[in-house]
Amino acid sequence: MTDPADLSVTLVDGYVDEPAHFGVPPYISTYPRYTAGALVDAGVDPENVTYHTIDELREHREKWRDVEDADLMIYIGGMTVPGSYVGGMPAEPDEVKKLAWVARGTSLMGGPVRFGVGEENAGAQETERKDLDYEFVAKGDVEAAAYDLVDSGLEGFGDRMRSNEEIDRWARKGAFVIEQHPNHPDYLICEMETSRGCAYRCSFCTEPLYGDPAFRSAESVVREVDGLSDRGARHFRLGRQADILAFGGDGEAPNPEALRELYGGIREVAPDLRTLHLDNMNPVTIVEYPERSREGIRIIAEHNTPGDTAAFGLESADPVVQEQNNLLVTAEECLEAVRVVNEEGGWRPGEESGARDRVKGPSTDGNAPNRLPKLLPGINLVHGLQGERRETYEHNKRFLQRVYDEGLMLRRINIRQVMAFAGTEMGETGAEIARDHKKLFKTYKREVREEIDNPMLKRVVPSGTVLEDVHLEYHEDGRTFGRQPGTYSLLIGIPGERKLGRTIDVAVVDHGYRSVTGVPYPLDVNGASMDELTSIPGIGRSTAGDIVVGRPHESAASLEEELDVDLARFA
Repeated sequence: MTDPADLSVTLVDGYVDEPAHFGVPPYISTYPRYTAGALVDAGVDPENVTYHTIDELREHREKWRDVEDADLMIYIGGMTVPGSYVGGMPAEPDEVKKLAWVARGTSLMGGPVRFGVGEENAGAQETERKDLDYEFVAKGDVEAAAYDLVDSGLEGFGDRMRSNEEIDRWARKGAFVIEQHPNHPDYLICEMETSRGCAYRCSFCTEPLYGDPAFRSAESVVREVDGLSDRGARHFRLGRQADILAFGGDGEAPNPEALRELYGGIREVAPDLRTLHLDNMNPVTIVEYPERSREGIRIIAEHNTPGDTAAFGLESADPVVQEQNNLLVTAEECLEAVRVVNEEGGWRPGEESGARDRVKGPSTDGNAPNRLPKLLPGINLVHGLQGERRETYEHNKRFLQRVYDEGLMLRRINIRQVMAFAGTEMGETGAEIARDHKKLFKTYKREVREEIDNPMLKRVVPSGTVLEDVHLEYHEDGRTFGRQPGTYSLLIGIPGERKLGRTIDVAVVDHGYRSVTGVPYPLDVNGASMDELTSIPGIGRSTAGDIVVGRPHESAASLEEELDVDLARFA
């Protein structure tokens, strides 16, 4: 019998992307944290637990020694929705196999990879369950498998799902592992679970494979935040759930008091947090329980940090596709939910109270404060579903145009092609429709970006908006690119090459489709470069040259009078 205290364990995070769970940097998912906690609970010394991301192994070949020499190597990963990534690149199947080949000790694979693997991490893919040459594959929860495997002396385990009581222990015990993440502490977002599973059965979604919703208590989540905060975490997202409004209820109806206990408790134990965002909110909940939903949204907007996004799973505005895929909400119902979130959460910090003694949105007035709105909806659209036809694309574009024409705001529009997984209805249909419509999909996606995304971005983030705590990530074409920590963060391009890894405030000067250009805020008119000055609307190279030649200037205000340019918003 192997003594757990003597075991060395290496955790490799290949990253996860699920309908209700995200773990690509700067995010860290629950899986490695809970697995580390399960190992410790089973008797493994925390000093003997090593954590690496797949990107670390790509960049530092010497770290493969930890994979090779560990008594137990655990790979955690899996993508059940396709995405585009900046902070890290999920492990491809060949890399996952290589980990198993290199490991000389016992190897265990787990996470959503158990649902299936495609030829690549992309849309329009069929998937297949594969062991990828691992000794053990967790067909239940990887954290439960890790606990049972260690408890058995590395002899084996029975596939099972972990309980909320176990998570209460493992979440606290595994918080230490975040200190080994390369983004810790300044640019690491902890994905938090409030529940998993779903009461509904959309044809393509893997979340129902976890069963009906199993809610944690507010107290349990708050204790986990407390432990992570003690380890230096300052950025949190309540992203591991199908519907944040259903928290603490029966799985469908909102429970505003439970939300207040959750959000208020987090603010109490982590008073110096920098980010508190969420992910999924079910629009059908808002439609069926409008008043309780409004109260819940107000509570969230009261406690969160600006720039938050409530992702709506519309999936398709085509009634034919909705019916054939068990989709929950019609386009008209989703539009009403968009209105509600705009009204209750679409205000900007610094605004005066509304007519009913509280702030109301949507805040799109030219005199609004220069900060991001507190909470806006996002729209998820999936293509390649059963019943999709050419008209489907027109239905979707008309819906998005209606949102824009009503003066409402969307924080982002997520358009992707379906991945087909065994156990879902789309597992039988496969990705044939998505492949057949590939050319149509590309044209439609470009049209949405040009006709909707760009003008919508100008409404949500008008010129002069200040984006705080922008983390500088990489250089490209003479510019520096960065993002704020948070959900669906905008990519921000800044003229010139600045030192990476730093955090600065930025004022927006221009807009792309899903990204913006900004200058450091406040802009120093006596130190700004020519590129920074010419990026400001209304300032060409001639005016910028006059500003540079005439230095030093008393203030931006004095320059505005002298040159008839608008600088005050940026300085």
